[in-house]
Amino acid sequence: MRGVALGGTASGVGKTVATLATLRALDAAGYDPRSAKAGPDFIDPSHHAAVTGRPSRTLDPWLEGEDGLRRNYWRGADGDDEVCVVEGMMGLYDGDAASTAAVAAALDLPVVLVVDASAGMESVAATALGFREYAARTDADPDVAGVLAQQAHGGRHEAGIREALPDELAYLGRVPPDDALELPERHLGLHGGREVTVPEDALDAAAETVRAERLVDLARTPPRPESPEPARPARDRTVAVARDDVFRFIYPATVERLRERAEVTTFAPTAGDDLPECDGVYLPGGYPELHAADLAASPALTALADRAAEGLPVFGECGGLMALARSLTTADGDEHTMAGVLPADVEMSERYRALDHVELRAREGTLTAAAGDALRGHEFHYSECDPDRDARFAFEVVRGDGIDGERDGLTEYRTLGTYAHVHPESGAFDEFVDAL
Repeated sequence: MRGVALGGTASGVGKTVATLATLRALDAAGYDPRSAKAGPDFIDPSHHAAVTGRPSRTLDPWLEGEDGLRRNYWRGADGDDEVCVVEGMMGLYDGDAASTAAVAAALDLPVVLVVDASAGMESVAATALGFREYAARTDADPDVAGVLAQQAHGGRHEAGIREALPDELAYLGRVPPDDALELPERHLGLHGGREVTVPEDALDAAAETVRAERLVDLARTPPRPESPEPARPARDRTVAVARDDVFRFIYPATVERLRERAEVTTFAPTAGDDLPECDGVYLPGGYPELHAADLAASPALTALADRAAEGLPVFGECGGLMALARSLTTADGDEHTMAGVLPADVEMSERYRALDHVELRAREGTLTAAAGDALRGHEFHYSECDPDRDARFAFEVVRGDGIDGERDGLTEYRTLGTYAHVHPESGAFDEFVDAL
């Protein structure tokens, strides 16, 4: 499966819209477009999936390791004429070991640089050449091979950009200025792809100005992983996964891994679903604060509290942690009763409280790690969790903020709630299934 990485000169340069236009252009040219996202983001991949109709992979060296990253990339391949577009995060070189440059280098993918061309022509070429020359100064040393001009008009504007580019930088087209291509934002980033989509006619128009055939010529096939995914046997167990407007932050690879190890059933707490018969429950992250009243009224939350007290294994990440707490107070000051499994109260803030890759070390054996094991993930939340003084924590924080700066992983009965989102390549979900 050939691929390219779309890296930006900075955050907010329009990488997501450029990625969507590129995916649509590849489809129109007769190729089978696939998508992925550098970094731990859940939201941008939802927009990719809305365009391609397929899950978008998450590629993050910190979460997965280099071999895990390659395994995850190749999980998305299953046919002919596939071309994968990997949307970068932030600026090309931002993010240390998990940067877009690091992802592109690990996969040996050429980088197409997305440059804001709204107020420049020759300067677009100068910017791109600077990014290309800077690569040699980095450990990743990515191959910056082309330019996609964002917010560029046709005619003289486009011609000026194209003619100024040196031979070593291919011109891959442009995304025209169009208010219809703007994606609205809120806390935690863009609105999700299930809520807000780019109008079809605007996306089609943008795709017509992307040079799909030239991009395919540029694309390369990444190396296969050096080691196979560690094998663990399937178990005769059922995992119930919450999936609705609240619990929406889940990696495709997580569902895949759970289905390889156990039966998976889904339920929608805010739609009135009750908790299904199961041997364990996974509550992904999401937006409890936007649907707190519906969540508080859910029969599934009441059943979950009862079953957790009986010893049912329950794993909640971020939004899942919030749902498992006693109460959730929104930014408007409204307090809602949650499941009450974990001895803590959660309150939303107007600004984010944590944003980082994290590393946790298990203080004791828990649902997702053996005692002493390190677990990597990421955190991004606008809430503060206030646990009881005698609350028990499963993890020490090696990097990141966790719940109180030093600890994460509130635990009660056989329930674990953490602010860290983890990827299945961490082994956390294998440990979870084995604990059922």
